[in-house]
Amino acid sequence: MNIPVKTTDASYEVHLGENILKDFCIRYKAALEKADQLVIITDEHVWSLHEQYVRKHFSFPFKVYIVPNGEACKNFEAYFDVQTFLLQENCSRNSALFALGGGAVGDLTGFVAATFMRGIPFYQIPTTILAHDSAVGGKTAINHPNGKNMIGAFYQPQAVIYDFHFLATLPEAEVRSGLAEVIKHALISDAEWVDEFFALPNIESIDNETLLQWLEKGIRVKARIVELDEKEQSYRKYLNFGHTYGHAIEATVGYGKITHGEAVMIGMIPALMLSEMHGNVEAGYAKTVYELATRLGYNFQHVLECSFEQLAGFMLKDKKTTNGELHFALLQVIGEPFVQVISMSDVQHCDEQLRKWIKE
Repeated sequence: MNIPVKTTDASYEVHLGENILKDFCIRYKAALEKADQLVIITDEHVWSLHEQYVRKHFSFPFKVYIVPNGEACKNFEAYFDVQTFLLQENCSRNSALFALGGGAVGDLTGFVAATFMRGIPFYQIPTTILAHDSAVGGKTAINHPNGKNMIGAFYQPQAVIYDFHFLATLPEAEVRSGLAEVIKHALISDAEWVDEFFALPNIESIDNETLLQWLEKGIRVKARIVELDEKEQSYRKYLNFGHTYGHAIEATVGYGKITHGEAVMIGMIPALMLSEMHGNVEAGYAKTVYELATRLGYNFQHVLECSFEQLAGFMLKDKKTTNGELHFALLQVIGEPFVQVISMSDVQHCDEQLRKWIKE
């Protein structure tokens, strides 16, 4: 299955399917043969699980560079080390990179590709559910101690190869992390789709066929919004639903100590409370989603590790904050997002309510 993504600056496809890595090499044979070097950027965990599969099905000579696992690779040191490796290996503007891993590896590799010799081609090969979101759309970045994804560029991949083979080894925590972004895509696009999640008794009850259908729908939602607004001037801000408060939780707790998806799920609860206040989402809906999230095993105790003053500091540094004003992606009703300037006092009110629910 192929999903096209067309932006002002680029046009490419997201390829979805089981065991499609070999097919990708055939499909892109001409482009890959033109490259003087192919380099796979991955982390130790992913490479230990999938090296054999990649070497068997990736039918071109390639080099491998291993970066730290998870968010630990999204810093300037790791970024600089990859650049150094590429220079030492005599890579050029005719070289191409492959991001084999989760969202963190994809973000780092994309930013390296965007800046090495002012830009070289790269391909996304996501290995997690969470990366169904991050691999599409061309957002690339590394973190700064003062905020997540603060240093980066919009830079589209040549293609995204979403081989479901890689998902078979995901631990439950990664399934849970990735599902948060799937639920986000449902909330901003389709009320009936959201109802499918409410029917879940637990995370283990999700069968593979259903999960793959949800991933396809999520990618189509993301692709449609990116086509409308590549550089996040308007519609693309809707994809930040849950991220303003969620990124603040992530930064306060510490990158890597909480998964990105778990932080986003936490962040969607205050966003839904604010949607009840400033939109037309029915009262009590945020509590219903909170109960769903706890049933699915999301850990809201992280909130109690953070003071609101810490969270407020990070929210004020958020990329979506302008002149000290917090711009929140909210829902008018389920499936209809909008962006609203929100006072810090409103956010604090929601934060206090969330803490009460957690302590109950």
